[in-house]
Amino acid sequence: MSYDWKNKTILIAEDSEMNFILIKKNLEISGASILWAKDGEELIESIKNQDNIDLVLMDISMPKMDGYTASKTLRNQGYSVPIIAQSAFSVEEEKEKVIEAGCNDFISKPIDKKELLEKIDSLIS
Repeated sequence: MSYDWKNKTILIAEDSEMNFILIKKNLEISGASILWAKDGEELIESIKNQDNIDLVLMDISMPKMDGYTASKTLRNQGYSVPIIAQSAFSVEEEKEKVIEAGCNDFISKPIDKKELLEKIDSLIS
């Protein structure tokens, strides 16, 4: 399957540079523009300052502001951009917590490229 997101912008909220690079590499085939926020506070500022973000990949465990708080903050401020939470913890309670925080979907780390592309496609195509 091919993914053509040349007119889409994906914001990756991820405190680990290595994880960011891996996710960015997985998304290269799509043609999407990729932005990086290193923590939840940076993510909130990025979304306030740019109105062209089509999807957020939200790491749950970040410094300054975690993914739960960042997701709740975005939703409380009226932002409806799709959010896919990403976490190394894949237990059912974790999935429920991210949905309650306002995320649209969840993917566990290590991230499976095919699953990631399919989840993003279902939310931005």
